[in-house]
Amino acid sequence: MNHDTYTDDYLAEILRSIKTIALTGASPNPARPSNGVMGYLLSRGYEVIPVNPGQAGKQIQGRTVYTRLADIPVPIDMVDVFRAAEYLDGVVDEAMALKPLPKVIWAQLGVRDDAAAAKAEAAGIKVIMDRCPAIEYPRLIA
Repeated sequence: MNHDTYTDDYLAEILRSIKTIALTGASPNPARPSNGVMGYLLSRGYEVIPVNPGQAGKQIQGRTVYTRLADIPVPIDMVDVFRAAEYLDGVVDEAMALKPLPKVIWAQLGVRDDAAAAKAEAAGIKVIMDRCPAIEYPRLIA
C-alpha cells in the first residue's frame, strides 16, 4: 500500500471498526501527547490499554499498564504506536506474534517505516503511518 496518502473513507472505516487499542509508549505525564491521545480515545468509547515497560503494573488514566503487547489479556483490534520510527519494526514483530492478530497498526505523527509496514501488511494487518487517530476521529467521525 502507498502510505503517502489515505482516503478519508479508509481511515473512517478503521476508526469505526476497532474497539480495543493497545497504546505503546503510553506516558503517565499529562503533558505528553500519548497521554492526551489516550484520554481522547477513552472519551470516544474505545478501550485503551497502555503499554510501557517502565510503567508496568502502574495506572495511566485508570488503566493498568502492561510491559509488552503479549501481556495484554484480551484481543487487540489496533496497536497505536507512540514510539520513535526505529522501534516500529519491533512493535510490528510483537503484534505479529499475537493470536489473534490485531486488525491495524497505527503509527503516530512522524513515525514511518515502510519495510515494517510491508511486513505487517503481508500478514494481513492494515497499517497507517504518520497520522494521529485523535486528529482523524473528530475530522471524520465526530
